[in-house]
Amino acid sequence: MGIKVYNPVTNGSRNRTGYDFSELTTDEPYKKLTVGLKKTGGRNNLGRVTVFTKSGGHKRLYRIIDFKRDKRNIWAKVETIEYDPNRTARICRVVYEDGERRYILAPLGIKIGDKIMAGENAPIQIGCALPLRNIPVGTIIHNIELQPGKGGQLARAGGTFARLEAKEGNYAIIKLPSGEIRIVLLDCYATIGQVSNPDVVNIRLGKAGRSRWLGIKPKVRGVAMNPIDHPHGGGEGGKQKGYPYPMTPWAKQTSGYKTRKKNKQSDKYILQRRK
Repeated sequence: MGIKVYNPVTNGSRNRTGYDFSELTTDEPYKKLTVGLKKTGGRNNLGRVTVFTKSGGHKRLYRIIDFKRDKRNIWAKVETIEYDPNRTARICRVVYEDGERRYILAPLGIKIGDKIMAGENAPIQIGCALPLRNIPVGTIIHNIELQPGKGGQLARAGGTFARLEAKEGNYAIIKLPSGEIRIVLLDCYATIGQVSNPDVVNIRLGKAGRSRWLGIKPKVRGVAMNPIDHPHGGGEGGKQKGYPYPMTPWAKQTSGYKTRKKNKQSDKYILQRRK
């Protein structure tokens, strides 16, 4: 896995970097594990724009990923390592001993032919999924469940990982990629290892058009709008000198203003905030 640097033959390629895709083993996804993906364009069911910076993007097939890892105590063999346009991580296709195939998030360092397992008796090796109570303290993990059986929700992006810091009673103490420290039930499953593709942070898009391919729309500043469109807009004599505080398009306070509800149900599971 590496970064490809383009020759500066155009302005768009001057600062552009991309993947060399050397770790991939196939170009086509497994058709039975894909579904069509319908785009919203940032609009809701009434046709109104609700996400201002989302629009367009290349056509994609969605790969059905097994985040639950609920096929337990049966060995699986890694068949392919593939690109997934819907996430920053690579995915790998595994085939179980009974012939069933599934996609999982590819851990960093996994290779074709490796064998993995999910279950309480699975070995402590890259790609195996176990309940937190059976994972040694200090282990690097990813794809962590918040509720038993719900499927992995934490540490799924490319190159991320969490660390199992300690165990107390029925809970495990986990340090997340953001720096937040929270407690999770020991019955929740997690996968051993770091998520693949840590080079995602080194990618430079190089031109605006590449953002549009990803479905990212340009963002317009509030001060560049008309008064009807944004509280920061307008100004007959030029720019305004300032505001009591920065505002959203709906005149709500923003830029550092905390909107998280007090006494939120999940607060008791957070030991240390990421900030």
